[in-house]
Amino acid sequence: MDLSVNYLGLKLKSPIVVGSSSLTFSIDRLKQIEQAGVGAVVLKSIFEEEIQHEFNQVLEQESRHDDANLEYLDYYDYKIKEDNVNRYIDFIKTAKETVTIPVIASINCRSSHEWAFFAKKLQDAGADALEINLFTLPSDFSMTCEKVEQTYIDVIKNVKEQVTIPIAVKISYHFADMASFVKRLTQTGLDGLILFNRFFQPDFDIDNFKVIPTNVLSSPSDVAHTLRWMSIFYGRLDCNLIASTGVHDGASLIKALLAGADAAQVVSTLYKNGVEYTGTMLKELEEWMKRHNFNSIEDFRGKMSQQNSPNPAEYERVQFMKYFQDKKYDLD
Repeated sequence: MDLSVNYLGLKLKSPIVVGSSSLTFSIDRLKQIEQAGVGAVVLKSIFEEEIQHEFNQVLEQESRHDDANLEYLDYYDYKIKEDNVNRYIDFIKTAKETVTIPVIASINCRSSHEWAFFAKKLQDAGADALEINLFTLPSDFSMTCEKVEQTYIDVIKNVKEQVTIPIAVKISYHFADMASFVKRLTQTGLDGLILFNRFFQPDFDIDNFKVIPTNVLSSPSDVAHTLRWMSIFYGRLDCNLIASTGVHDGASLIKALLAGADAAQVVSTLYKNGVEYTGTMLKELEEWMKRHNFNSIEDFRGKMSQQNSPNPAEYERVQFMKYFQDKKYDLD
């Protein structure tokens, strides 16, 4: 039974990739992940937002002093970024020395300023590929969607000018012109598209009047978003397609592959069930393949995509019709 897949030009022994998380920022965890049969690992992201927050704290502290020489702030800005990147580089090097599966570096950014330069350092540290996690909340009333989308394009183009390793981009599904925008993204020459990223959602603590996170982990139902768009994009884009968010068990892994995914990233289910659960998912995949006489993943990948469907309109339906017509509900 051949479970191997091609992922960003890399040959993986299985289609499961452990996504960027705290699970992938420990050398001991990386050893466990490799032993569990995972094909590749995406290291915990280096966050532009966290680096900027650290600099803002320094700026606030320095600004309190009457004799503060703010000319030194440029140095602080550079030093903070350098320290964060150097720590990440050291971890990449240690990871590459420890495991044999591909190690993918990850950048979580909102701008195109200096990330191209940092990406080159991550490549030099030995990363096998680079994942760019992009999301800009469209909360600026003066910024048009065209400008927001151009930021994504600029980041990718700038990074590609600096590195030769494969690049994958993780995006959200919050785009009004999703198909058109994704086509523009792939025209930059990126190697993979990851559907979809998961981001912080706020909730309110009504007794302490604080903003707190909610729904930190994904739900199995979240895979529906991925399946729809994966099915639509399969065969129409010149890059790898990677499923993410909602892949919680062997069945959802199979569904992602049937939709056309080259591989699937998992995180939330490992927090719930442990890193070893990937072995269970792969066993379920193997048993299913045996039942249906598939010898390799390529035998069925994309089998249920829109391109291969006898009824393509099913993938673009957005309104409930027959479902509710066939059911009676007592609303009293």
